[in-house]
Amino acid sequence: MSSSYSLSLSGTHHQLLKKHLLGDRNEAAAILFCRDLSPQRAKLIVFDVLLIPNEECSIRRPDFITWPGARLSAAMDRAEDEGCTLILIHSHPGGFLEFSVVDDESDRWAIGSLFGGWSGEAPAAGHGSAIMVASGRIRARLYDPTMRSAPVADVTVVGDDIVHWRDNQQEGPPVMAFGSAMTEQLAKLRAGIIGVSGTGSIIAEQAARMGFGALTLIDFDRIEHRNLNRILGSRLKDAVTSELKVNAVSREIGQYRDEIQLQLVPASIMTREAVLAAAQCDILFSCVDSAEGRQIADLIAQAFVIPLIDMGVTIPTRRLRDGNPAIAEVMGRIDYVQPFGSTLASRQVFTSALLRAEYLARSDPEAYAQELKEGYIKGTLEEAPSVLPLNMRAASCAMLEFVARMFPFRHDSNRSAARTLFALADGEEERFSEDSFPVDEFGVAGRGLTVPLLGLPLLGE
Repeated sequence: MSSSYSLSLSGTHHQLLKKHLLGDRNEAAAILFCRDLSPQRAKLIVFDVLLIPNEECSIRRPDFITWPGARLSAAMDRAEDEGCTLILIHSHPGGFLEFSVVDDESDRWAIGSLFGGWSGEAPAAGHGSAIMVASGRIRARLYDPTMRSAPVADVTVVGDDIVHWRDNQQEGPPVMAFGSAMTEQLAKLRAGIIGVSGTGSIIAEQAARMGFGALTLIDFDRIEHRNLNRILGSRLKDAVTSELKVNAVSREIGQYRDEIQLQLVPASIMTREAVLAAAQCDILFSCVDSAEGRQIADLIAQAFVIPLIDMGVTIPTRRLRDGNPAIAEVMGRIDYVQPFGSTLASRQVFTSALLRAEYLARSDPEAYAQELKEGYIKGTLEEAPSVLPLNMRAASCAMLEFVARMFPFRHDSNRSAARTLFALADGEEERFSEDSFPVDEFGVAGRGLTVPLLGLPLLGE
């Protein structure tokens, strides 16, 4: 067991816990089912929650609760079958953000019984306990089979807001956006940027200069002359030598940041290497222009409980009466996706028809052209490469969306901005609430490293 483990859970699970655990002035209890992401990262992700019915607890007071043994036994059987870690969580309605002596004694019995009843090898992370106080903050610790405990280094909630609680962090007012305290918080985070071309190179530039402590840059492609007008930091020499895009972007970041950690992944996001690299990030920016790329980014964010921001720009055209083309609109789209909620798939950012069209265009261009001609394929939605100012607008909106989630500054709830659309020709901006999209009930949320990776056999070892 490592003392540097972190714990992540969705906003959906956090709200469920908060409502149950803080429903009255007495302590209440629940059990978290967690998957371990080691050896990729010492991180536990919550994939399910069991609320212990209050009526099954023989004693419930403001400072004490008893656990029903039957519930613990059933949870242990399931955890052993699925090879997962259990965290027993209860509330401290009075706000005491410490594990009490009573908590220590309770853990010796409850968690000791989990290890004692385990027939096989115990989970690498062990099992743990946690407390939730009135503010909704969670503090957790993990035990190994010898009942030696270690604090969970930080707890993250990925919901409408992105909340990080460090174990040694004192209760206090939230960090304000755009100040030095925000920079200090960003220094502890790793951002994953999938695609570092048009919008991706701009996201990387912003993230590096804002103070992110680490960046993972994922892109298999090389620089061509046609890229020079929109990849920040690219040079004529890069096009001549066909330099990898991740190399060019990292080289430029190195000109002004010497302490930042850069992980370069010169591979397609549809490879196991890239997926596992992205799984180690705290926030993902999807800057790809294909439906397949978005699908994988969507699955990664759900499976590993990571917030995802996807962006795209389009410039639809029309024909004038004289037959000449004209710009109909200049548009951008920003989607914020949280685990166990709606996804890029359920929002129809990509569809099965679009995925099939891309696959056919790549694998059998002649068949694709024929089906397009015959009307079986309506034509793919082409996210225009655009020009630098439009890419900058979209990338800036995407980064500000992240800032708003972690350091809230909006007058309205962040839930109201699951999607933002801007139309520059009309000068309009429109937001769509998380509640306006269907929840993806058939996804891979919380799947973690379960085989096959992301539920896709092509990502096997």
